[in-house]
Amino acid sequence: MPSGSGPSSKSVLRAREPSGAGPAAEVFVASRSWVFFALTLSFTWILQLPALLAKLGVLSGPAERFLLPAALGGFGPLVAAVMAAKLERGGTGLRSVFGTLGTWRVGFRWYLVALGGFAALYVAGLAGYRLAGGSVSLRWFYPPENAQQVAALFVVPLTEEPGWRGFALPRLQRRYGRLRASLVLGALWAIWHSMMFVLQGVTPASFCLGMLVVVAGSVLFSWIYNHTQGSLLLALVAHAGVHLSNPFRAQQATALAVYAVALLGAALAVVCLDREAWAPQRTST
Repeated sequence: MPSGSGPSSKSVLRAREPSGAGPAAEVFVASRSWVFFALTLSFTWILQLPALLAKLGVLSGPAERFLLPAALGGFGPLVAAVMAAKLERGGTGLRSVFGTLGTWRVGFRWYLVALGGFAALYVAGLAGYRLAGGSVSLRWFYPPENAQQVAALFVVPLTEEPGWRGFALPRLQRRYGRLRASLVLGALWAIWHSMMFVLQGVTPASFCLGMLVVVAGSVLFSWIYNHTQGSLLLALVAHAGVHLSNPFRAQQATALAVYAVALLGAALAVVCLDREAWAPQRTST
């Protein structure tokens, strides 16, 4: 695999790890991750809570009047990453979060995987579902269909990925290992989405399937991340790829079930068949 973005890439990767190896350094790194999660959930949920209370009838008036602060709550991971990074030792926090935006020479195939992989998995899952006698009413693709969805294609990756993959994932991986870190991050990523799902009025079945999609997706995001030298750029591309064809737009539990099974199968496959992506990280001396 090509060597990322040259000498500057190596310095950035070193900046992503605190000086000093050993358990004490790992605990320090993990503690900053939990600061990040606390800040993220607090920022997002405080801004989205009025809309939820209005939807439940606790506050008078339509929930739509609180949509602006609810939308701003989506910036929680970005805001929390910046705040938590400023607490890092040595002043390298922000550089460690955003530095790998310049890691772009990772092989063209990874751009294809990141941008089209999630849509391809849904298509493969739907093909299997139809071959098994399932309904043919489901669409193959769910591209953006209005200005809000087009905006989300570009804005959402920028507001989320600096936090999830830029800040949290490398620090969790240092402490818990790559697979466990991916599952921990996936669970917290799903919890972060929970209020959004409720505000969208999803059914209990769709809510549970959405949680599974996010956790399985976290494993696949980590797989891409660990094969692209921790590239935040590729994480942004992958997140944009999710929004290029998003089965959540179908608002059908069947479409979500097909998507969830496809992502879960792919996550299990990359874990079982690609041990390199989950091998312990090598620390520089």
